[in-house]
Amino acid sequence: MSRKKKLAVFVLAIIIAIMGASECFAALPSDAGEALSPAAAKSPDEIVERGVLRVGTAGDYQPMSYLDADSGKYVGFDAELAEDLADALGVELEYVETSWPTLMDDTLAGKFDLAICGITITDARKEQALMSEGYFGNGKTVLCRAEDADKYLSLEAINRPEVRVMENPGGLNEKFARENLPDASITIHNVNQEIPGLVASGEADVMITEIMEAGYYVSQDNRLAAPLIFEPFTHGQLGVMMPKGSEALLAYVNAFLEAEKKAGRIEALGEQYIYGAINQAGGAELPAAA
Repeated sequence: MSRKKKLAVFVLAIIIAIMGASECFAALPSDAGEALSPAAAKSPDEIVERGVLRVGTAGDYQPMSYLDADSGKYVGFDAELAEDLADALGVELEYVETSWPTLMDDTLAGKFDLAICGITITDARKEQALMSEGYFGNGKTVLCRAEDADKYLSLEAINRPEVRVMENPGGLNEKFARENLPDASITIHNVNQEIPGLVASGEADVMITEIMEAGYYVSQDNRLAAPLIFEPFTHGQLGVMMPKGSEALLAYVNAFLEAEKKAGRIEALGEQYIYGAINQAGGAELPAAA
């Protein structure tokens, strides 16, 4: 057994001991392999044997997982979490590009082992794929121009024909907007990271997005505001997504996330990437992560 593989097995043993979760790694059902293509690993052992953890990300979500054009590297909270997971396994990290419209299809097709890119846990996603335990709280809120901060303090105030709402395609932001803002003028823009700037410049009035993304862009552009950042429209948790049939990998990921929480790593990433920006956007204390 190689030194790298021995290290990965040792780290896995430690995490399982911390969690008391040795029983989680029960045998997979006989038809589990049929749910995955050969590209997707079904267990930690397969990833260790391959020597590479393949992580799907849209790469357009500041401050969670974002492809930096200058460095060519993925940065953010979830990018560092993915690096931690690869280190725990003792393997290299390889990113596989996906998009919000194709995220579920790419997951089910086995284009990567798992996806970590600011994915909200929902019942609909859990019906189709596996989702880890939640590791960080989030919620839908409004991003608008600073001069309009007093105008958009409710869904009722936004749900008007004259209000121009801009969203990226295929994700929960678009879904939320279409379900809750039927009377507003909704425009779809393909490049998610361009939308805040278009709101700031007056090309749109509102973007519905998560509190961490809203906080990030307000901290970067004083033309923007997130007036409801501490009173979001929804409350949820971020999770790691993978195909059904990967129950052994799911158990490992859940143990890994719990170990990261106990070690204070999740809180530290929140301090580094999220809390400061959100506090700046809202001018108040943000409650600690769940």
